[in-house]
Amino acid sequence: MSSSSGGGDPTATGVLVLAGTPIGHVPDAPTRLAAELAGADVVAAEDTRRLRRLTAELGVEITGRVVSYFEGNEQARTPMLVESLEAGQRVVLVTDAGMPSVSDPGYRLVAAAVEAGVRVTAVPGPSAVLTALAVSGLPVDRFCFEGFLPRKAGERARRLADLADEQRTVVFFEAPHRTEAALSAMAEAFGADRAAAVCRELTKTHEEVRRGGLADLAAWAADGVRGEVTLVVGGAEARPALATDPDSLRAAVAALEEDGMRRKEAIAQVAVRAGLPKRDVYQVVHIG
Repeated sequence: MSSSSGGGDPTATGVLVLAGTPIGHVPDAPTRLAAELAGADVVAAEDTRRLRRLTAELGVEITGRVVSYFEGNEQARTPMLVESLEAGQRVVLVTDAGMPSVSDPGYRLVAAAVEAGVRVTAVPGPSAVLTALAVSGLPVDRFCFEGFLPRKAGERARRLADLADEQRTVVFFEAPHRTEAALSAMAEAFGADRAAAVCRELTKTHEEVRRGGLADLAAWAADGVRGEVTLVVGGAEARPALATDPDSLRAAVAALEEDGMRRKEAIAQVAVRAGLPKRDVYQVVHIG
């Protein structure tokens, strides 16, 4: 059974509550969070130990059942939680920090609950995406969120090549030990001087926001980065559509290669600018 409104009859089924948790300071917790945790029939937590620390600081006693719900078990646990919802129980989902399902466990459960006709609601809370965007100093009128980049260099380069002409501000999550590699790859794909901000340990004691060009930020990150990292990158300037005749396509790829870009990424970027499939540009460059 599906529901376009995202919920069924609340008297017949339970409620799934996505509860935002602090990304740093516990006092940033939403006012409703304590009440939802205390009144839940089931609390599904990404890390039950962190949940215990949070409830201790909030002065909350959980009387319902506590279960773990993380990347490694969410596929198996989702049907069980849906059964609880269908039985009329109130299930509160929390992750380690921020809003569930935003690069954290939750999407699979939300989709299953919606499909079952269960009401889904949220306790809005802190978000690293919006916090980083707000303090970055970059345009915020239009933006997109790309989550974590692929770990493998080749896959990461292809993803960034696809984003090279994105005109909206782009927000990424990144692991601290991969931050320098990510910024270097962005400098190659987007240009060394593209404006960006590295937001580290947001709202925590050692919060730091570094702003500058991508190449300069990559050089800074080479000394090592610690803590939770969110990257905000300014959008590309609007460029006129590229001519699609073979000579123009070959010239555009050659120009990007002269600037230091690998041919594969150059072809991908030119294909986006020209509005053509990558294979067409590849054939022009390699076959003629």
